[in-house]
Amino acid sequence: MSARLSTAIRIGNAARAILRKTKSFPDQHFEEREDWDDREHVGVEPMLLALSMELALKAWFVFDHDDPKVIKSHDLTKLFDALLPESQRWLDDEFKRTVSPRHPSVFFFDYSIRDILSQHKDAFVDWRYLHEARKTMMFDQSAFEATLEMVLREFRKRYRIEPVKPLYHHPD
Repeated sequence: MSARLSTAIRIGNAARAILRKTKSFPDQHFEEREDWDDREHVGVEPMLLALSMELALKAWFVFDHDDPKVIKSHDLTKLFDALLPESQRWLDDEFKRTVSPRHPSVFFFDYSIRDILSQHKDAFVDWRYLHEARKTMMFDQSAFEATLEMVLREFRKRYRIEPVKPLYHHPD
């Protein structure tokens, strides 16, 4: 249990750190800017957010399966599908309760976490190789970011870190 838990926590912390870093980027309001040089991180935010989601789902996987060996895939739907059914339901219920009302979709009748993950399943690869884009690139950053925050928040509820004091104090 301890190896699984510490590995999952490390992966979850990496996901949270990437999200924090991405949120520190200055806002890009393209319509207000005329100079393309001012758009220095076009594509970086979707790529990093997708990587963060990948890590968050892998942390869930490690915790669910008591196995520190994660799936070697960037596909967010494959990672989600690899979670235990209880975890999938937990995340979908929380998505519908907290994310979907604030970020509704006109494309889905019963908008679920699977829909947003499917919509952006290859975002890490697609946005990483933006210069090779062969398809229309769309990324709903606000809904994806809210979903990522929810996944990380719910993962954090799965464990508690307690400070431990030694029973006996030995003087140095």
